[in-house]
Amino acid sequence: MKKIEAIVRPEKYEDVKDALNAIDIHGITVYEVMGCGAQKGWTEVVRGNTVDINLLPKIKFEIVVTTDECAQKTIDAIVRAAGTQAPGDGKIFIYDLSDVVRIRTGERGDDAI
Repeated sequence: MKKIEAIVRPEKYEDVKDALNAIDIHGITVYEVMGCGAQKGWTEVVRGNTVDINLLPKIKFEIVVTTDECAQKTIDAIVRAAGTQAPGDGKIFIYDLSDVVRIRTGERGDDAI
């Protein structure tokens, strides 16, 4: 089992969601998050004061899949949907999961997904 965390631009939310739906990935968790990376933010003047804005809004998707093949399809779909070829497109993190438990039934492993 793999857990995939993708951090993407907010304007790519619908594109990524549609791309995941197209490959039959329906179990997702989505967060609004803030972060910084190569973009390094920008500077604004707020009420006469210069303010460095270095935490940018992003969307974080969390997806758990059962096979390496499904993980690769998911990653490819996210890259296609979220990519603009510009700094700030985001990152994808892939983790191995040792177990999953469905709280309602107590099922474990692949059956819990």
